[in-house]
Amino acid sequence: MKILIVSDEESKYYWDYYQPGRLDEVDLILSCGDLKPDYLTFLVTMGHAPLLYVHGNHDGIYERRPPEGCVSVEDRILNIAGLRILGLGGSLLYSGGPHQYSERQMRRRINKLRWKLLRAGGVDIVLTHAPARGYGDADDLAHRGFEAFLPLLDKYKPRYLIHGHVHMSYGADIPRMRSYGETTLINGYERYILDLPDIQVSGFLMPANW
Repeated sequence: MKILIVSDEESKYYWDYYQPGRLDEVDLILSCGDLKPDYLTFLVTMGHAPLLYVHGNHDGIYERRPPEGCVSVEDRILNIAGLRILGLGGSLLYSGGPHQYSERQMRRRINKLRWKLLRAGGVDIVLTHAPARGYGDADDLAHRGFEAFLPLLDKYKPRYLIHGHVHMSYGADIPRMRSYGETTLINGYERYILDLPDIQVSGFLMPANW
C-alpha cells in the first residue's frame, strides 16, 4: 500500500504543476489539516484513492465548505485494508479559534474513544494535526504538541502517528521522522509517500465502517 500524506501547504507537484497519472499508484490519502478544501477535492477527484482528513487549526472554512468526496476521521476509527486509523485533529488552545483544544479537552476526546479502541483491538495509525509534546513540536504555545497523545501511544503502540502543524520550512533541523517507543512519528508537511509493502491492496479501497 502506498499512502500519500499531505498537510499545511498545498504541494505544487500535485496542485500547480499536476500531470495526469501522478496519483495512479496512491492507494490512500491522509490529510493532517490546514489545507484548502478545493485542494483535497482535487486530489480525491484526480486519483482513485479514498481521502481521510482531520482538521487543522486554520480549517474553519470546512464547516461551511467541506472538501467534497473526502471523509473526516475526527474522533473515529476507520478500517481500511486492515489498517485501523484514528483521527484527532486540531491544535493546542492558544487564541480561542476553531479546532483548538486544551490538554483537558484533548484527554477527554481520547477517553471517549476507549470503547471504540477496545472493539477495534487497538489502532495502527493515529492521524493528528498537532504533534505529541516534545516530539516534533515547538516551544511557542501555538505550535506546542499535546501531552495527551503520549499515554495513547504508550498504551496502544500504534505503528505510526502522523501529524502536521509544524512546517518543516520553519528550520533545516526539523526531521521528517522520529521515534517514540514502538511508534514512528511522521511530519506530514506538504507531501510524503509512506510505502507499506506488507499491506496488499487490490482495486478501490472502501473503509469497513465508512
